[in-house]
Amino acid sequence: MASESQSEQNQDWSLENLNKAYQQGYMAGLTGQPKTPARQTAEVLSAAWEAGWDDGHEQYDLVKRESA
Repeated sequence: MASESQSEQNQDWSLENLNKAYQQGYMAGLTGQPKTPARQTAEVLSAAWEAGWDDGHEQYDLVKRESA
C-alpha cells in the first residue's frame, strides 16, 4: 500500500509546477540560500527544486569569484 501512495504522490505534479519548483530553487541558489528545499508534494518537484538550486548556486559562485 505504501508504494501506491508514493505512486499517487509522484503523479501529483504538472509541467507548470515543475517549472515553478525549479525557478524557486534557482532563486534560492542564486541568492546564496542553503540547499534546503521547501516541502514538495512530489519527489519529482523536490528534484526540480534541487536542480534549480544547483544551477542558481553555480551562478552565485561565478559572480562571487568575479567580484573578489
